[in-house]
Amino acid sequence: MNSKLIKKTKKIINFTPNLSDYHSVYKNHTLADAKKDIDFFGGKLNAAYNALERHTKTWRKNKVALYWMGAEGEKRNYTFTEMNDLSNQFANSLEYLKVGRGDRVFFFLTRVPELYYGFLGTLKTGAIVGTMFAAFGPQAIEDRLGNSSAKVVVTELELFKRVAKVVSKLPELETIMVVGDPKKIAKLEAKGKKVIAIDELMVTQSKKYKTHMMSPDDPAFMLYTSGTTGKPKGVVHTHKSIIHEHMSAKYVLDLKEDDVYWCTADPGWVTGVAYSILGSWSNGVSEVITNGKFSPEEWYKVIQDYKVTVWYTAPTAIRMLQASGDKLVKKYDLSSLRYLASVGEPLNPEPIRWGLKVFGLPFHDNWWQTETGGILIANYAAMDIKPGSMGKPLPGIRAEIVSDEGKVLGPNKEGNLSIKPGWPSMMQKIWRRPNKYKSYFEHGWYISGDRAFRDKDGYFWFIGRADDVIKTSGERVGPFEVESALIEHPSVIEAGVIGKPDPLRGEIIKAFVKLAPGYKGSENLKKQLQVFIKKHLAGHAYPREIEFVETLPKTRSGKIMRRLLKARELGLPIGDTSTLEEY
Repeated sequence: MNSKLIKKTKKIINFTPNLSDYHSVYKNHTLADAKKDIDFFGGKLNAAYNALERHTKTWRKNKVALYWMGAEGEKRNYTFTEMNDLSNQFANSLEYLKVGRGDRVFFFLTRVPELYYGFLGTLKTGAIVGTMFAAFGPQAIEDRLGNSSAKVVVTELELFKRVAKVVSKLPELETIMVVGDPKKIAKLEAKGKKVIAIDELMVTQSKKYKTHMMSPDDPAFMLYTSGTTGKPKGVVHTHKSIIHEHMSAKYVLDLKEDDVYWCTADPGWVTGVAYSILGSWSNGVSEVITNGKFSPEEWYKVIQDYKVTVWYTAPTAIRMLQASGDKLVKKYDLSSLRYLASVGEPLNPEPIRWGLKVFGLPFHDNWWQTETGGILIANYAAMDIKPGSMGKPLPGIRAEIVSDEGKVLGPNKEGNLSIKPGWPSMMQKIWRRPNKYKSYFEHGWYISGDRAFRDKDGYFWFIGRADDVIKTSGERVGPFEVESALIEHPSVIEAGVIGKPDPLRGEIIKAFVKLAPGYKGSENLKKQLQVFIKKHLAGHAYPREIEFVETLPKTRSGKIMRRLLKARELGLPIGDTSTLEEY
Protein backbone atom coordinates (compact mmCIF):
# COMPACT_ATOMS: atom_id res chain seq x y z
CA MET A 1 0.00 0.00 0.00
CA ASN A 2 3.00 2.32 0.13
CA SER A 3 3.11 2.53 -3.67
CA LYS A 4 2.70 6.01 -5.07
CA LEU A 5 -0.81 6.77 -6.35
CA ILE A 6 -1.06 7.00 -10.13
CA LYS A 7 -3.24 10.02 -10.74
CA LYS A 8 -5.19 9.91 -13.99
CA THR A 9 -4.32 12.87 -16.22
CA LYS A 10 -5.42 14.05 -19.66
CA LYS A 11 -2.23 12.47 -21.02
CA ILE A 12 -3.27 9.06 -19.69
CA ILE A 13 -7.01 9.47 -20.38
CA ASN A 14 -7.14 11.00 -23.85
CA PHE A 15 -10.68 9.70 -24.40
CA THR A 16 -14.05 9.78 -22.66
CA PRO A 17 -14.35 6.61 -20.55
CA ASN A 18 -17.54 4.56 -20.74
CA LEU A 19 -17.62 4.74 -16.95
CA SER A 20 -16.68 8.35 -16.33
CA ASP A 21 -18.48 8.75 -12.98
CA TYR A 22 -17.97 5.51 -11.10
CA HIS A 23 -19.58 6.51 -7.81
CA SER A 24 -22.80 7.82 -9.36
CA VAL A 25 -23.25 4.78 -11.61
CA TYR A 26 -22.42 2.36 -8.80
CA LYS A 27 -24.88 4.02 -6.42
CA ASN A 28 -27.80 4.06 -8.88
CA HIS A 29 -27.18 0.90 -10.91
CA THR A 30 -29.87 -1.78 -11.23
CA LEU A 31 -30.02 -5.11 -13.04
CA ALA A 32 -32.60 -3.55 -15.35
CA ASP A 33 -29.94 -1.03 -16.42
CA ALA A 34 -27.55 -3.85 -17.36
CA LYS A 35 -30.27 -5.73 -19.28
CA LYS A 36 -30.88 -2.74 -21.56
CA ASP A 37 -27.74 -3.60 -23.56
CA ILE A 38 -28.88 -7.19 -24.14
CA ASP A 39 -31.52 -8.44 -26.60
CA PHE A 40 -34.31 -10.50 -25.03
CA PHE A 41 -37.25 -12.13 -26.79
CA GLY A 42 -40.27 -12.73 -24.57
CA GLY A 43 -37.98 -12.97 -21.54
CA LYS A 44 -35.63 -15.38 -23.29
CA LEU A 45 -32.18 -14.83 -24.76
CA ASN A 46 -29.19 -16.58 -26.27
CA ALA A 47 -25.62 -15.58 -25.44
CA ALA A 48 -24.46 -16.32 -29.00
CA TYR A 49 -27.22 -14.20 -30.50
CA ASN A 50 -26.06 -11.25 -28.42
CA ALA A 51 -22.37 -11.81 -29.06
CA LEU A 52 -22.67 -12.30 -32.79
CA GLU A 53 -25.98 -12.60 -34.63
CA ARG A 54 -27.54 -9.31 -33.60
CA HIS A 55 -24.69 -7.38 -35.23
CA THR A 56 -25.61 -8.85 -38.62
CA LYS A 57 -28.90 -6.95 -38.44
CA THR A 58 -27.10 -3.59 -38.20
CA TRP A 59 -24.43 -1.69 -40.13
CA ARG A 60 -21.86 -3.86 -38.32
CA LYS A 61 -22.71 -6.80 -40.59
CA ASN A 62 -19.77 -5.92 -42.86
CA LYS A 63 -17.44 -4.88 -40.04
CA VAL A 64 -14.45 -7.12 -39.30
CA ALA A 65 -15.20 -9.18 -36.20
CA LEU A 66 -12.05 -11.28 -36.21
CA TYR A 67 -8.52 -10.56 -37.34
CA TRP A 68 -6.88 -13.97 -37.14
CA MET A 69 -3.18 -14.80 -37.37
CA GLY A 70 -2.04 -18.43 -37.41
CA ALA A 71 1.01 -20.09 -35.88
CA GLU A 72 2.86 -19.84 -39.20
CA GLY A 73 1.94 -16.19 -39.74
CA GLU A 74 -1.02 -16.85 -42.04
CA LYS A 75 -3.75 -14.20 -41.83
CA ARG A 76 -7.51 -14.20 -42.32
CA ASN A 77 -10.22 -11.66 -41.61
CA TYR A 78 -13.86 -12.48 -40.87
CA THR A 79 -16.76 -10.02 -40.81
CA PHE A 80 -19.62 -10.41 -38.36
CA THR A 81 -21.74 -11.79 -41.22
CA GLU A 82 -19.10 -14.35 -42.17
CA MET A 83 -18.65 -15.47 -38.56
CA ASN A 84 -22.42 -15.72 -38.16
CA ASP A 85 -22.78 -17.79 -41.34
CA LEU A 86 -20.06 -20.17 -40.15
CA SER A 87 -21.63 -20.48 -36.71
CA ASN A 88 -24.96 -21.29 -38.38
CA GLN A 89 -23.35 -24.00 -40.50
CA PHE A 90 -21.74 -25.41 -37.37
CA ALA A 91 -25.08 -25.36 -35.52
CA ASN A 92 -26.72 -27.21 -38.42
CA SER A 93 -23.85 -29.71 -38.37
CA LEU A 94 -24.50 -30.44 -34.71
CA GLU A 95 -28.20 -30.97 -35.37
CA TYR A 96 -27.26 -33.34 -38.19
CA LEU A 97 -25.31 -35.28 -35.53
CA LYS A 98 -28.43 -35.33 -33.30
CA VAL A 99 -26.98 -32.91 -30.74
CA GLY A 100 -29.75 -31.18 -28.81
CA ARG A 101 -30.41 -28.89 -25.88
CA GLY A 102 -28.34 -29.71 -22.84
CA ASP A 103 -25.95 -32.07 -24.65
CA ARG A 104 -22.29 -31.34 -24.01
CA VAL A 105 -19.96 -30.38 -26.87
CA PHE A 106 -16.27 -29.90 -26.00
CA PHE A 107 -13.56 -28.10 -27.96
CA PHE A 108 -9.98 -29.35 -27.79
CA LEU A 109 -8.31 -26.93 -30.19
CA THR A 110 -5.59 -24.36 -30.50
CA ARG A 111 -6.81 -20.83 -31.20
CA VAL A 112 -8.09 -21.55 -34.71
CA PRO A 113 -11.21 -19.83 -36.15
CA GLU A 114 -13.23 -23.05 -35.75
CA LEU A 115 -12.96 -22.68 -31.97
CA TYR A 116 -14.65 -19.29 -32.03
CA TYR A 117 -17.47 -19.81 -34.51
CA GLY A 118 -17.93 -23.38 -33.28
CA PHE A 119 -18.34 -22.20 -29.70
CA LEU A 120 -21.02 -19.73 -30.73
CA GLY A 121 -22.71 -22.19 -33.08
CA THR A 122 -22.99 -24.68 -30.23
CA LEU A 123 -24.62 -22.08 -28.00
CA LYS A 124 -27.16 -21.37 -30.73
CA THR A 125 -28.42 -24.96 -30.53
CA GLY A 126 -28.96 -24.86 -26.77
CA ALA A 127 -26.20 -27.40 -26.18
CA ILE A 128 -23.62 -26.75 -23.44
CA VAL A 129 -20.12 -25.78 -24.58
CA GLY A 130 -16.92 -26.89 -22.87
CA THR A 131 -13.35 -25.87 -23.67
CA MET A 132 -10.01 -27.55 -23.05
CA PHE A 133 -6.45 -26.29 -23.42
CA ALA A 134 -4.56 -27.70 -26.39
CA ALA A 135 -1.70 -28.61 -24.03
CA PHE A 136 -3.82 -31.17 -22.16
CA GLY A 137 -2.68 -34.76 -22.07
CA PRO A 138 -4.89 -37.86 -22.29
CA GLN A 139 -5.72 -38.02 -18.58
CA ALA A 140 -6.94 -34.41 -18.46
CA ILE A 141 -9.04 -35.01 -21.58
CA GLU A 142 -10.56 -38.18 -20.13
CA ASP A 143 -11.38 -36.44 -16.83
CA ARG A 144 -13.34 -33.67 -18.54
CA LEU A 145 -15.07 -35.61 -21.30
CA GLY A 146 -15.90 -38.42 -18.87
CA ASN A 147 -17.28 -36.29 -16.06
CA SER A 148 -19.33 -34.13 -18.45
CA SER A 149 -20.56 -37.12 -20.51
CA ALA A 150 -19.70 -35.14 -23.63
CA LYS A 151 -21.47 -36.28 -26.79
CA VAL A 152 -19.11 -34.55 -29.25
CA VAL A 153 -15.51 -33.39 -29.06
CA VAL A 154 -14.00 -31.06 -31.64
CA THR A 155 -10.26 -31.32 -32.17
CA GLU A 156 -7.59 -31.00 -34.86
CA LEU A 157 -5.29 -33.41 -36.66
CA GLU A 158 -2.26 -32.66 -34.50
CA LEU A 159 -4.22 -33.30 -31.29
CA PHE A 160 -6.33 -36.25 -32.42
CA LYS A 161 -4.01 -38.96 -31.04
CA ARG A 162 -4.49 -37.74 -27.47
CA VAL A 163 -8.26 -38.03 -27.77
CA ALA A 164 -8.03 -41.42 -29.48
CA LYS A 165 -6.04 -42.81 -26.55
CA VAL A 166 -8.97 -42.41 -24.14
CA VAL A 167 -12.12 -42.89 -26.24
CA SER A 168 -12.55 -46.48 -25.05
CA LYS A 169 -13.15 -45.06 -21.56
CA LEU A 170 -15.78 -42.60 -22.82
CA PRO A 171 -18.95 -44.59 -23.61
CA GLU A 172 -21.13 -41.49 -24.03
CA LEU A 173 -18.84 -39.83 -26.56
CA GLU A 174 -20.28 -40.44 -30.01
CA THR A 175 -18.47 -38.19 -32.47
CA ILE A 176 -15.04 -36.66 -32.95
CA MET A 177 -15.10 -33.67 -35.30
CA VAL A 178 -11.66 -32.89 -36.69
CA VAL A 179 -10.20 -29.69 -38.16
CA GLY A 180 -7.74 -30.27 -41.00
CA ASP A 181 -7.21 -31.99 -44.34
CA PRO A 182 -10.29 -34.18 -45.01
CA LYS A 183 -8.14 -36.76 -46.87
CA LYS A 184 -5.96 -37.28 -43.81
CA ILE A 185 -8.95 -37.28 -41.48
CA ALA A 186 -10.58 -40.04 -43.57
CA LYS A 187 -7.77 -42.37 -42.47
CA LEU A 188 -8.30 -41.77 -38.74
CA GLU A 189 -9.92 -44.32 -36.45
CA ALA A 190 -11.07 -44.05 -32.84
CA LYS A 191 -12.46 -47.38 -31.57
CA GLY A 192 -16.02 -47.22 -32.76
CA LYS A 193 -16.50 -43.44 -32.58
CA LYS A 194 -17.55 -41.45 -35.62
CA VAL A 195 -14.64 -39.38 -36.97
CA ILE A 196 -15.80 -36.53 -39.18
CA ALA A 197 -13.93 -33.81 -41.07
CA ILE A 198 -15.51 -30.48 -40.09
CA ASP A 199 -14.96 -28.95 -43.52
CA GLU A 200 -16.69 -31.82 -45.33
CA LEU A 201 -19.70 -31.72 -43.02
CA MET A 202 -20.11 -27.95 -42.82
CA VAL A 203 -19.98 -27.39 -46.57
CA THR A 204 -23.18 -29.41 -46.87
CA GLN A 205 -25.00 -27.32 -44.27
CA SER A 206 -27.12 -24.19 -44.69
CA LYS A 207 -25.88 -20.76 -43.64
CA LYS A 208 -29.32 -20.09 -42.20
CA TYR A 209 -30.24 -21.22 -38.70
CA LYS A 210 -32.94 -20.22 -36.24
CA THR A 211 -31.13 -19.64 -32.97
CA HIS A 212 -32.80 -21.25 -29.96
CA MET A 213 -33.81 -18.65 -27.43
CA MET A 214 -33.15 -19.96 -23.95
CA SER A 215 -34.39 -19.25 -20.46
CA PRO A 216 -31.89 -16.97 -18.67
CA ASP A 217 -30.96 -19.80 -16.27
CA ASP A 218 -30.37 -22.44 -18.96
CA PRO A 219 -26.74 -23.63 -18.94
CA ALA A 220 -24.54 -22.20 -21.69
CA PHE A 221 -20.93 -23.20 -21.05
CA MET A 222 -18.78 -25.06 -18.55
CA LEU A 223 -15.12 -24.89 -17.58
CA TYR A 224 -13.12 -27.29 -15.48
CA THR A 225 -10.89 -25.79 -12.82
CA SER A 226 -8.43 -27.56 -10.58
CA GLY A 227 -8.58 -27.51 -6.81
CA THR A 228 -5.99 -28.34 -4.18
CA THR A 229 -7.07 -31.97 -4.12
CA GLY A 230 -9.11 -34.35 -6.25
CA LYS A 231 -10.20 -34.18 -9.86
CA PRO A 232 -10.98 -30.88 -11.61
CA LYS A 233 -14.50 -29.57 -11.06
CA GLY A 234 -16.91 -28.50 -13.82
CA VAL A 235 -18.12 -24.92 -13.26
CA VAL A 236 -21.37 -24.25 -15.17
CA HIS A 237 -22.51 -20.81 -16.36
CA THR A 238 -25.83 -19.76 -17.89
CA HIS A 239 -26.97 -17.73 -20.88
CA LYS A 240 -27.70 -14.71 -18.69
CA SER A 241 -23.93 -14.50 -17.97
CA ILE A 242 -23.78 -12.37 -21.12
CA ILE A 243 -25.48 -9.53 -19.19
CA HIS A 244 -22.56 -9.13 -16.81
CA GLU A 245 -19.88 -10.02 -19.36
CA HIS A 246 -21.16 -7.29 -21.70
CA MET A 247 -21.32 -4.69 -18.92
CA SER A 248 -17.89 -5.54 -17.50
CA ALA A 249 -16.28 -5.46 -20.96
CA LYS A 250 -17.87 -2.05 -21.50
CA TYR A 251 -16.92 -0.56 -18.11
CA VAL A 252 -13.67 -2.32 -17.19
CA LEU A 253 -12.09 -2.85 -20.61
CA ASP A 254 -13.71 0.37 -21.86
CA LEU A 255 -14.53 -1.18 -25.23
CA LYS A 256 -15.82 1.24 -27.85
CA GLU A 257 -17.18 0.99 -31.37
CA ASP A 258 -13.93 1.76 -33.18
CA ASP A 259 -11.61 -0.30 -30.97
CA VAL A 260 -9.31 -3.03 -32.19
CA TYR A 261 -9.13 -5.26 -29.14
CA TRP A 262 -6.65 -7.98 -28.22
CA CYS A 263 -7.24 -10.37 -25.36
CA THR A 264 -4.30 -12.78 -25.19
CA ALA A 265 -6.19 -15.41 -23.16
CA ASP A 266 -6.93 -18.89 -24.48
CA PRO A 267 -10.64 -19.91 -24.41
CA GLY A 268 -9.60 -22.95 -22.41
CA TRP A 269 -9.63 -20.43 -19.59
CA VAL A 270 -12.67 -18.40 -18.50
CA THR A 271 -11.12 -15.10 -19.63
CA GLY A 272 -10.86 -16.41 -23.18
CA VAL A 273 -14.57 -17.24 -23.10
CA ALA A 274 -15.91 -14.15 -21.33
CA TYR A 275 -13.62 -11.58 -22.93
CA SER A 276 -12.51 -12.95 -26.30
CA ILE A 277 -15.86 -14.44 -27.36
CA LEU A 278 -18.90 -13.29 -25.38
CA GLY A 279 -18.54 -9.94 -23.60
CA SER A 280 -16.16 -8.42 -26.12
CA TRP A 281 -18.08 -9.32 -29.28
CA SER A 282 -21.34 -8.41 -27.57
CA ASN A 283 -19.91 -4.88 -27.51
CA GLY A 284 -19.32 -5.08 -31.28
CA VAL A 285 -15.55 -4.63 -31.35
CA SER A 286 -13.08 -5.93 -33.91
CA GLU A 287 -10.89 -8.49 -32.22
CA VAL A 288 -7.39 -9.83 -32.82
CA ILE A 289 -6.71 -13.54 -32.17
CA THR A 290 -3.25 -15.04 -32.59
CA ASN A 291 -2.40 -18.74 -32.55
CA GLY A 292 1.36 -18.41 -32.12
CA LYS A 293 3.55 -18.83 -29.05
CA PHE A 294 4.63 -15.99 -26.81
CA SER A 295 7.40 -13.81 -28.18
CA PRO A 296 7.99 -10.17 -27.16
CA GLU A 297 8.89 -9.26 -30.75
CA GLU A 298 5.81 -10.96 -32.20
CA TRP A 299 3.49 -9.44 -29.60
CA TYR A 300 4.72 -5.92 -30.24
CA LYS A 301 4.41 -6.56 -33.98
CA VAL A 302 0.78 -7.66 -33.55
CA ILE A 303 -0.02 -4.41 -31.73
CA GLN A 304 1.78 -2.38 -34.38
CA ASP A 305 0.40 -4.16 -37.47
CA TYR A 306 -3.22 -4.40 -36.35
CA LYS A 307 -3.18 -1.03 -34.57
CA VAL A 308 -4.49 -2.55 -31.36
CA THR A 309 -6.16 0.02 -29.12
CA VAL A 310 -7.22 -2.05 -26.08
CA TRP A 311 -4.95 -4.80 -24.78
CA TYR A 312 -5.93 -7.31 -22.08
CA THR A 313 -3.15 -9.65 -20.97
CA ALA A 314 -1.64 -11.50 -17.99
CA PRO A 315 0.86 -10.38 -15.32
CA THR A 316 3.26 -13.17 -16.27
CA ALA A 317 3.31 -11.93 -19.86
CA ILE A 318 3.82 -8.34 -18.72
CA ARG A 319 6.77 -9.35 -16.54
CA MET A 320 8.28 -11.34 -19.44
CA LEU A 321 7.91 -8.31 -21.71
CA GLN A 322 9.54 -6.18 -19.04
CA ALA A 323 12.45 -8.65 -18.81
CA SER A 324 12.98 -8.36 -22.58
CA GLY A 325 14.02 -4.74 -22.08
CA ASP A 326 12.80 -1.22 -22.71
CA LYS A 327 14.85 -0.81 -25.91
CA LEU A 328 12.81 -3.47 -27.70
CA VAL A 329 9.61 -1.50 -27.14
CA LYS A 330 11.08 1.48 -28.99
CA LYS A 331 11.55 -0.58 -32.17
CA TYR A 332 7.80 -0.71 -32.74
CA ASP A 333 5.07 1.85 -33.30
CA LEU A 334 2.69 1.16 -30.42
CA SER A 335 1.01 4.56 -30.51
CA SER A 336 -2.39 3.01 -31.28
CA LEU A 337 -2.68 1.73 -27.70
CA ARG A 338 -5.04 3.72 -25.51
CA TYR A 339 -5.94 1.30 -22.69
CA LEU A 340 -4.19 -1.61 -20.97
CA ALA A 341 -5.61 -4.19 -18.56
CA SER A 342 -4.30 -7.25 -16.76
CA VAL A 343 -5.88 -10.51 -15.61
CA GLY A 344 -5.03 -13.90 -14.12
CA GLU A 345 -3.36 -13.10 -10.82
CA PRO A 346 -2.78 -9.95 -8.79
CA LEU A 347 -0.61 -7.46 -10.66
CA ASN A 348 2.46 -6.28 -8.77
CA PRO A 349 3.09 -2.51 -8.60
CA GLU A 350 6.35 -2.64 -10.59
CA PRO A 351 4.78 -3.80 -13.91
CA ILE A 352 2.15 -1.06 -13.58
CA ARG A 353 4.88 1.57 -13.27
CA TRP A 354 6.79 -0.07 -16.12
CA GLY A 355 3.76 0.14 -18.40
CA LEU A 356 3.45 3.83 -17.63
CA LYS A 357 7.15 4.28 -18.37
CA VAL A 358 7.37 2.48 -21.73
CA PHE A 359 3.83 2.75 -23.14
CA GLY A 360 2.78 5.96 -21.43
CA LEU A 361 -0.14 3.95 -20.04
CA PRO A 362 -0.62 1.95 -16.84
CA PHE A 363 -2.00 -1.60 -16.77
CA HIS A 364 -5.34 -1.81 -14.94
CA ASP A 365 -5.69 -4.81 -12.65
CA ASN A 366 -8.98 -6.54 -11.93
CA TRP A 367 -10.20 -9.47 -9.84
CA TRP A 368 -12.51 -12.37 -10.60
CA GLN A 369 -12.58 -16.17 -10.80
CA THR A 370 -13.81 -19.00 -13.00
CA GLU A 371 -16.72 -19.33 -10.59
CA THR A 372 -17.74 -15.65 -10.90
CA GLY A 373 -17.98 -15.80 -14.72
CA GLY A 374 -16.90 -12.18 -15.14
CA ILE A 375 -14.87 -9.36 -13.63
CA LEU A 376 -16.23 -8.28 -10.22
CA ILE A 377 -13.64 -5.82 -8.86
CA ALA A 378 -11.53 -3.56 -11.06
CA ASN A 379 -9.52 -0.44 -11.71
CA TYR A 380 -11.37 1.74 -14.22
CA ALA A 381 -10.28 4.14 -16.95
CA ALA A 382 -11.37 7.24 -15.05
CA MET A 383 -10.18 6.09 -11.60
CA ASP A 384 -6.83 6.82 -9.98
CA ILE A 385 -4.76 3.66 -9.49
CA LYS A 386 -3.28 2.51 -6.21
CA PRO A 387 -0.61 0.13 -7.60
CA GLY A 388 -1.10 -3.35 -6.18
CA SER A 389 -4.81 -2.84 -5.50
CA MET A 390 -7.48 -4.79 -7.35
CA GLY A 391 -9.71 -1.68 -7.40
CA LYS A 392 -13.40 -1.30 -6.58
CA PRO A 393 -16.52 -3.43 -7.23
CA LEU A 394 -18.45 -3.20 -10.48
CA PRO A 395 -21.91 -1.63 -10.53
CA GLY A 396 -24.35 -4.27 -9.29
CA ILE A 397 -21.70 -6.08 -7.23
CA ARG A 398 -21.62 -5.88 -3.46
CA ALA A 399 -18.20 -6.95 -2.23
CA GLU A 400 -17.23 -7.01 1.42
CA ILE A 401 -14.52 -8.30 3.71
CA VAL A 402 -16.22 -10.84 5.97
CA SER A 403 -14.96 -12.63 9.07
CA ASP A 404 -15.06 -16.42 9.42
CA GLU A 405 -18.21 -15.90 11.52
CA GLY A 406 -19.96 -13.94 8.76
CA LYS A 407 -19.46 -10.42 10.17
CA VAL A 408 -18.76 -7.60 7.70
CA LEU A 409 -15.45 -6.00 8.66
CA GLY A 410 -14.45 -2.36 8.46
CA PRO A 411 -11.52 -0.68 6.65
CA ASN A 412 -8.05 -2.21 6.88
CA LYS A 413 -9.32 -5.42 8.49
CA GLU A 414 -8.18 -8.67 6.91
CA GLY A 415 -10.85 -11.26 6.17
CA ASN A 416 -12.58 -13.30 3.49
CA LEU A 417 -13.22 -11.50 0.21
CA SER A 418 -16.94 -12.16 -0.22
CA ILE A 419 -19.63 -11.28 -2.75
CA LYS A 420 -23.39 -11.03 -2.27
CA PRO A 421 -24.82 -13.83 -4.47
CA GLY A 422 -27.10 -13.24 -7.44
CA TRP A 423 -25.04 -11.37 -10.05
CA PRO A 424 -25.87 -12.57 -13.61
CA SER A 425 -22.59 -14.37 -14.36
CA MET A 426 -22.38 -16.26 -11.06
CA MET A 427 -21.85 -19.99 -11.60
CA GLN A 428 -25.06 -21.99 -11.57
CA LYS A 429 -23.61 -25.26 -10.28
CA ILE A 430 -20.62 -27.56 -10.08
CA TRP A 431 -21.36 -30.39 -12.51
CA ARG A 432 -22.60 -33.44 -10.60
CA ARG A 433 -21.23 -32.08 -7.30
CA PRO A 434 -24.05 -30.22 -5.50
CA ASN A 435 -22.35 -30.38 -2.11
CA LYS A 436 -19.20 -28.82 -3.53
CA TYR A 437 -21.32 -26.00 -4.95
CA LYS A 438 -23.00 -25.40 -1.59
CA SER A 439 -19.60 -25.19 0.10
CA TYR A 440 -18.91 -21.88 -1.66
CA PHE A 441 -21.72 -20.12 0.21
CA GLU A 442 -21.76 -19.26 3.92
CA HIS A 443 -23.70 -16.73 6.02
CA GLY A 444 -25.45 -15.42 2.88
CA TRP A 445 -22.19 -14.73 1.01
CA TYR A 446 -20.20 -16.26 -1.83
CA ILE A 447 -16.86 -16.94 -0.11
CA SER A 448 -14.15 -16.55 -2.73
CA GLY A 449 -11.38 -18.30 -0.81
CA ASP A 450 -9.21 -15.19 -1.12
CA ARG A 451 -8.04 -13.16 1.86
CA ALA A 452 -8.10 -9.41 1.40
CA PHE A 453 -8.83 -6.05 3.01
CA ARG A 454 -10.53 -2.84 1.94
CA ASP A 455 -8.86 0.49 2.64
CA LYS A 456 -10.57 3.69 3.82
CA ASP A 457 -11.03 4.84 0.20
CA GLY A 458 -12.88 1.66 -0.80
CA TYR A 459 -10.04 0.01 -2.74
CA PHE A 460 -9.67 -3.75 -2.24
CA TRP A 461 -6.26 -5.35 -1.64
CA PHE A 462 -5.43 -9.00 -2.20
CA ILE A 463 -3.46 -10.77 0.55
CA GLY A 464 -3.49 -14.38 -0.61
CA ARG A 465 -5.53 -17.52 -0.84
CA ALA A 466 -7.02 -18.54 2.48
CA ASP A 467 -4.79 -21.60 2.57
CA ASP A 468 -1.69 -19.69 1.36
CA VAL A 469 -1.42 -17.08 4.12
CA ILE A 470 1.80 -17.59 6.11
CA LYS A 471 1.87 -17.22 9.89
CA THR A 472 5.44 -16.74 11.07
CA SER A 473 6.36 -15.88 14.67
CA GLY A 474 2.77 -14.84 15.27
CA GLU A 475 2.66 -12.51 12.26
CA ARG A 476 0.45 -13.14 9.23
CA VAL A 477 2.22 -12.61 5.91
CA GLY A 478 0.57 -12.71 2.47
CA PRO A 479 2.74 -14.49 -0.10
CA PHE A 480 1.70 -12.07 -2.83
CA GLU A 481 3.07 -9.19 -0.77
CA VAL A 482 6.48 -10.86 -0.53
CA GLU A 483 6.41 -11.86 -4.20
CA SER A 484 5.63 -8.27 -5.20
CA ALA A 485 8.52 -6.99 -3.10
CA LEU A 486 10.95 -9.53 -4.56
CA ILE A 487 10.00 -8.55 -8.11
CA GLU A 488 10.93 -4.97 -7.29
CA HIS A 489 14.58 -6.14 -7.16
CA PRO A 490 16.25 -5.85 -10.59
CA SER A 491 17.59 -9.42 -10.44
CA VAL A 492 14.14 -11.04 -10.11
CA ILE A 493 11.70 -11.80 -12.93
CA GLU A 494 9.27 -14.01 -11.03
CA ALA A 495 8.87 -15.34 -7.51
CA GLY A 496 6.69 -17.87 -5.75
CA VAL A 497 6.44 -17.78 -1.97
CA ILE A 498 5.22 -20.42 0.49
CA GLY A 499 5.11 -21.02 4.20
CA LYS A 500 7.35 -23.87 5.37
CA PRO A 501 6.77 -25.54 8.75
CA ASP A 502 9.34 -24.53 11.37
CA PRO A 503 9.51 -25.80 14.97
CA LEU A 504 10.48 -22.39 16.35
CA ARG A 505 8.45 -19.93 14.32
CA GLY A 506 5.51 -22.09 13.27
CA GLU A 507 6.32 -21.29 9.64
CA ILE A 508 9.16 -19.61 7.85
CA ILE A 509 8.94 -17.95 4.47
CA LYS A 510 10.58 -19.70 1.54
CA ALA A 511 10.91 -18.04 -1.85
CA PHE A 512 11.45 -19.72 -5.22
CA VAL A 513 13.07 -17.13 -7.46
CA LYS A 514 13.54 -16.96 -11.23
CA LEU A 515 16.37 -14.60 -12.10
CA ALA A 516 16.60 -12.06 -14.90
CA PRO A 517 19.11 -12.62 -17.71
CA GLY A 518 22.65 -11.75 -16.65
CA TYR A 519 22.21 -12.70 -13.00
CA LYS A 520 23.50 -15.87 -11.37
CA GLY A 521 22.22 -17.40 -8.17
CA SER A 522 24.64 -17.21 -5.25
CA GLU A 523 24.66 -17.04 -1.46
CA ASN A 524 25.58 -13.38 -1.76
CA LEU A 525 22.53 -12.66 -3.93
CA LYS A 526 20.30 -14.50 -1.46
CA LYS A 527 21.54 -12.21 1.30
CA GLN A 528 20.99 -9.15 -0.90
CA LEU A 529 17.38 -10.20 -1.53
CA GLN A 530 16.75 -10.85 2.16
CA VAL A 531 18.06 -7.40 3.10
CA PHE A 532 16.03 -5.89 0.26
CA ILE A 533 12.79 -7.42 1.59
CA LYS A 534 13.54 -6.37 5.16
CA LYS A 535 13.98 -2.83 3.93
CA HIS A 536 11.09 -2.71 1.50
CA LEU A 537 8.47 -4.82 3.25
CA ALA A 538 9.01 -5.85 6.87
CA GLY A 539 11.66 -7.40 9.10
CA HIS A 540 9.47 -10.44 9.77
CA ALA A 541 8.40 -10.86 6.12
CA TYR A 542 11.71 -11.72 4.51
CA PRO A 543 12.32 -15.22 3.10
CA ARG A 544 14.63 -17.17 5.38
CA GLU A 545 15.14 -19.64 2.56
CA ILE A 546 15.60 -18.77 -1.12
CA GLU A 547 15.88 -21.28 -3.94
CA PHE A 548 16.81 -20.19 -7.45
CA VAL A 549 14.77 -21.98 -10.13
CA GLU A 550 14.60 -22.04 -13.93
CA THR A 551 10.79 -22.10 -14.04
CA LEU A 552 7.84 -21.76 -11.68
CA PRO A 553 4.76 -23.99 -11.98
CA LYS A 554 1.96 -21.86 -13.44
CA THR A 555 -1.54 -22.36 -14.73
CA ARG A 556 -2.30 -21.30 -18.29
CA SER A 557 -3.79 -18.13 -16.87
CA GLY A 558 -0.32 -17.28 -15.53
CA LYS A 559 -1.12 -17.97 -11.90
CA ILE A 560 1.78 -19.37 -9.87
CA MET A 561 0.74 -22.66 -8.22
CA ARG A 562 1.98 -22.17 -4.67
CA ARG A 563 0.30 -25.37 -3.51
CA LEU A 564 2.50 -27.30 -5.93
CA LEU A 565 5.65 -25.56 -4.71
CA LYS A 566 4.63 -26.43 -1.15
CA ALA A 567 3.82 -30.04 -2.01
CA ARG A 568 7.20 -30.48 -3.66
CA GLU A 569 8.99 -28.88 -0.73
CA LEU A 570 7.27 -31.05 1.85
CA GLY A 571 7.12 -34.25 -0.18
CA LEU A 572 3.31 -34.24 -0.31
CA PRO A 573 0.99 -35.46 -3.12
CA ILE A 574 0.87 -32.82 -5.85
CA GLY A 575 -2.80 -33.38 -6.79
CA ASP A 576 -4.27 -32.42 -10.17
CA THR A 577 -1.79 -30.73 -12.52
CA SER A 578 -3.83 -30.73 -15.73
CA THR A 579 -4.18 -26.94 -15.90
CA LEU A 580 -0.46 -26.23 -15.56
CA GLU A 581 1.43 -24.41 -18.30
CA GLU A 582 4.86 -25.05 -16.78
CA TYR A 583 5.52 -28.09 -14.65
